[in-house]
Amino acid sequence: MELAAHAVWLGRRRSAGRVEREDGVVTPAGPGAVRADLEQVFRTAYPRVVAVAARVLGSRDEAEDVAQEVFLTFCRSSVPAGESAGWLSVAAAHTALNHLRSGRRRASREEAAGEPRNALSPDVADTVVAIEERRRVRAALARLPRKQAIALVLRHSGLSYTEVAAALDLSPGSVGTTVRRAESALRKELNRHASSH
Repeated sequence: MELAAHAVWLGRRRSAGRVEREDGVVTPAGPGAVRADLEQVFRTAYPRVVAVAARVLGSRDEAEDVAQEVFLTFCRSSVPAGESAGWLSVAAAHTALNHLRSGRRRASREEAAGEPRNALSPDVADTVVAIEERRRVRAALARLPRKQAIALVLRHSGLSYTEVAAALDLSPGSVGTTVRRAESALRKELNRHASSH
Protein backbone atom coordinates (compact mmCIF):
# COMPACT_ATOMS: atom_id res chain seq x y z
CA MET A 1 0.00 0.00 0.00
CA GLU A 2 1.59 3.26 -1.02
CA LEU A 3 1.87 6.06 1.51
CA ALA A 4 -0.71 8.28 -0.19
CA ALA A 5 -3.22 5.42 -0.34
CA HIS A 6 -2.50 4.68 3.31
CA ALA A 7 -3.17 8.31 4.26
CA VAL A 8 -6.57 8.22 2.54
CA TRP A 9 -7.38 4.86 4.13
CA LEU A 10 -6.28 6.14 7.55
CA GLY A 11 -8.19 9.42 7.15
CA ARG A 12 -11.45 7.56 6.55
CA ARG A 13 -10.94 5.46 9.65
CA ARG A 14 -9.60 8.04 12.15
CA SER A 15 -12.98 8.70 13.65
CA ALA A 16 -13.17 5.17 15.02
CA GLY A 17 -12.73 4.82 18.79
CA ARG A 18 -9.62 3.49 20.47
CA VAL A 19 -8.48 2.62 23.95
CA GLU A 20 -5.13 3.50 25.46
CA ARG A 21 -4.20 1.36 28.45
CA GLU A 22 -2.04 2.51 31.36
CA ASP A 23 0.98 0.72 29.84
CA GLY A 24 0.69 2.89 26.72
CA VAL A 25 -0.57 0.12 24.44
CA VAL A 26 -3.12 1.50 22.02
CA THR A 27 -5.78 -0.90 20.89
CA PRO A 28 -8.76 -0.46 18.62
CA ALA A 29 -12.00 0.05 20.53
CA GLY A 30 -14.16 -1.98 18.19
CA PRO A 31 -14.59 -3.30 14.67
CA GLY A 32 -13.13 -0.91 12.13
CA ALA A 33 -11.16 1.02 14.77
CA VAL A 34 -7.62 2.18 14.01
CA ARG A 35 -4.67 2.39 16.38
CA ALA A 36 -3.65 5.94 17.18
CA ASP A 37 0.00 5.01 16.59
CA LEU A 38 -0.56 3.27 13.24
CA GLU A 39 0.43 6.15 11.00
CA GLN A 40 3.74 6.77 12.78
CA VAL A 41 4.61 3.06 12.91
CA PHE A 42 3.63 2.67 9.26
CA ARG A 43 5.78 5.61 8.11
CA THR A 44 8.76 4.33 10.10
CA ALA A 45 8.54 0.60 9.43
CA TYR A 46 7.01 0.23 5.96
CA PRO A 47 10.31 0.28 4.01
CA ARG A 48 11.83 -2.42 6.23
CA VAL A 49 8.69 -4.60 6.12
CA VAL A 50 8.69 -4.45 2.31
CA ALA A 51 12.45 -5.14 2.20
CA VAL A 52 12.13 -8.23 4.42
CA ALA A 53 9.22 -9.59 2.37
CA ALA A 54 10.99 -8.81 -0.91
CA ARG A 55 14.08 -10.66 0.33
CA VAL A 56 11.92 -13.78 0.69
CA LEU A 57 9.68 -13.36 -2.35
CA GLY A 58 11.96 -11.63 -4.86
CA SER A 59 9.18 -9.33 -5.98
CA ARG A 60 8.47 -5.81 -4.77
CA ASP A 61 4.82 -6.08 -5.85
CA GLU A 62 4.31 -9.26 -3.83
CA ALA A 63 6.27 -7.74 -0.94
CA GLU A 64 3.92 -4.75 -0.89
CA ASP A 65 0.95 -7.16 -0.74
CA VAL A 66 2.60 -8.88 2.23
CA ALA A 67 3.26 -5.51 3.89
CA GLN A 68 -0.41 -4.64 3.58
CA GLU A 69 -1.37 -7.93 5.27
CA VAL A 70 1.20 -7.37 8.01
CA PHE A 71 0.02 -3.83 8.78
CA LEU A 72 -3.62 -4.91 8.83
CA THR A 73 -2.69 -7.55 11.38
CA PHE A 74 -0.65 -5.01 13.35
CA CYS A 75 -3.61 -2.64 13.31
CA ARG A 76 -5.70 -5.26 15.13
CA SER A 77 -2.92 -6.17 17.56
CA SER A 78 -1.97 -4.83 20.96
CA VAL A 79 1.76 -4.80 20.20
CA PRO A 80 3.26 -1.64 21.75
CA ALA A 81 4.65 0.81 19.19
CA GLY A 82 8.06 0.58 20.86
CA GLU A 83 8.18 -3.15 20.09
CA SER A 84 6.69 -2.88 16.63
CA ALA A 85 9.91 -2.93 14.57
CA GLY A 86 10.89 -6.46 15.53
CA TRP A 87 7.30 -7.71 15.51
CA LEU A 88 6.68 -6.30 12.04
CA SER A 89 9.93 -7.74 10.64
CA VAL A 90 9.11 -11.21 11.95
CA ALA A 91 5.52 -10.91 10.71
CA ALA A 92 6.80 -9.89 7.26
CA ALA A 93 9.11 -12.91 7.12
CA HIS A 94 6.37 -15.27 8.38
CA THR A 95 3.79 -13.96 5.94
CA ALA A 96 6.20 -14.03 3.00
CA LEU A 97 7.25 -17.60 3.85
CA ASN A 98 3.57 -18.55 4.05
CA HIS A 99 3.09 -17.13 0.55
CA LEU A 100 6.02 -19.21 -0.69
CA ARG A 101 4.85 -22.35 1.05
CA SER A 102 1.23 -22.06 -0.02
CA GLY A 103 2.14 -21.59 -3.66
CA ARG A 104 -0.47 -18.85 -4.06
CA ARG A 105 1.97 -16.85 -6.14
CA ARG A 106 3.48 -19.75 -8.08
CA ALA A 107 1.70 -18.97 -11.34
CA SER A 108 2.88 -15.37 -11.46
CA ARG A 109 6.46 -16.36 -10.55
CA GLU A 110 6.55 -19.03 -13.27
CA GLU A 111 5.08 -16.61 -15.77
CA ALA A 112 7.67 -13.97 -14.81
CA ALA A 113 10.46 -16.54 -15.05
CA GLY A 114 9.33 -17.43 -18.55
CA GLU A 115 9.46 -13.87 -19.88
CA PRO A 116 13.25 -13.56 -20.28
CA ARG A 117 13.32 -16.60 -22.56
CA ASN A 118 11.49 -14.52 -25.17
CA ALA A 119 13.53 -11.36 -24.65
CA LEU A 120 16.03 -10.34 -27.30
CA SER A 121 19.12 -9.82 -25.20
CA PRO A 122 22.68 -11.12 -25.42
CA ASP A 123 22.44 -12.23 -21.77
CA VAL A 124 19.24 -14.30 -22.04
CA ALA A 125 20.95 -17.49 -20.82
CA ASP A 126 22.50 -15.70 -17.86
CA THR A 127 19.15 -14.15 -16.98
CA VAL A 128 17.33 -17.49 -17.15
CA VAL A 129 20.01 -19.19 -15.00
CA ALA A 130 19.86 -16.39 -12.42
CA ILE A 131 16.07 -16.53 -12.22
CA GLU A 132 16.13 -20.31 -11.86
CA GLU A 133 18.79 -20.12 -9.14
CA ARG A 134 16.76 -17.57 -7.16
CA ARG A 135 13.68 -19.78 -7.50
CA ARG A 136 15.64 -22.77 -6.16
CA VAL A 137 16.95 -20.77 -3.19
CA ARG A 138 13.48 -19.48 -2.31
CA ALA A 139 12.01 -22.97 -2.54
CA ALA A 140 14.78 -24.35 -0.30
CA LEU A 141 14.25 -21.48 2.16
CA ALA A 142 10.57 -22.37 2.36
CA ARG A 143 11.51 -25.93 3.38
CA LEU A 144 13.71 -24.84 6.31
CA PRO A 145 12.44 -24.87 9.89
CA ARG A 146 10.54 -21.60 10.36
CA LYS A 147 12.78 -20.09 13.07
CA GLN A 148 15.92 -20.76 11.03
CA ALA A 149 14.38 -19.36 7.87
CA ILE A 150 13.22 -16.20 9.63
CA ALA A 151 16.58 -15.68 11.38
CA LEU A 152 18.34 -16.01 8.03
CA VAL A 153 15.96 -13.64 6.24
CA LEU A 154 16.09 -11.02 8.99
CA ARG A 155 19.88 -11.09 9.25
CA HIS A 156 20.33 -10.90 5.47
CA SER A 157 17.75 -8.08 5.35
CA GLY A 158 20.13 -5.93 7.35
CA LEU A 159 18.91 -6.41 10.92
CA SER A 160 21.66 -6.50 13.54
CA TYR A 161 22.22 -9.50 15.80
CA THR A 162 20.56 -7.53 18.60
CA GLU A 163 17.50 -6.77 16.46
CA VAL A 164 17.20 -10.40 15.29
CA ALA A 165 17.56 -11.59 18.90
CA ALA A 166 14.82 -9.23 20.09
CA ALA A 167 12.51 -10.12 17.20
CA LEU A 168 12.87 -13.87 17.71
CA ASP A 169 13.20 -13.86 21.51
CA LEU A 170 16.74 -15.27 21.37
CA SER A 171 19.84 -14.31 23.29
CA PRO A 172 22.08 -12.07 21.15
CA GLY A 173 24.88 -14.62 21.52
CA SER A 174 22.82 -17.37 19.92
CA VAL A 175 21.87 -15.41 16.78
CA GLY A 176 25.17 -16.11 15.02
CA THR A 177 24.86 -19.83 15.70
CA THR A 178 21.23 -19.86 14.56
CA VAL A 179 22.11 -18.01 11.33
CA ARG A 180 25.11 -20.29 10.61
CA ARG A 181 22.94 -23.37 11.17
CA ALA A 182 20.30 -21.90 8.89
CA GLU A 183 22.89 -21.22 6.18
CA SER A 184 24.21 -24.77 6.52
CA ALA A 185 20.69 -26.21 6.39
CA LEU A 186 19.94 -24.09 3.32
CA ARG A 187 23.08 -25.37 1.55
CA LYS A 188 22.16 -28.98 2.43
CA GLU A 189 18.61 -28.44 1.21
CA LEU A 190 19.88 -26.96 -2.07
CA ASN A 191 22.32 -29.85 -2.55
CA ARG A 192 19.72 -32.47 -1.64
CA HIS A 193 17.19 -30.97 -4.04
CA ALA A 194 19.80 -30.60 -6.81
CA SER A 195 20.86 -34.25 -6.53
CA SER A 196 17.24 -35.44 -6.67
CA HIS A 197 16.77 -33.90 -10.15
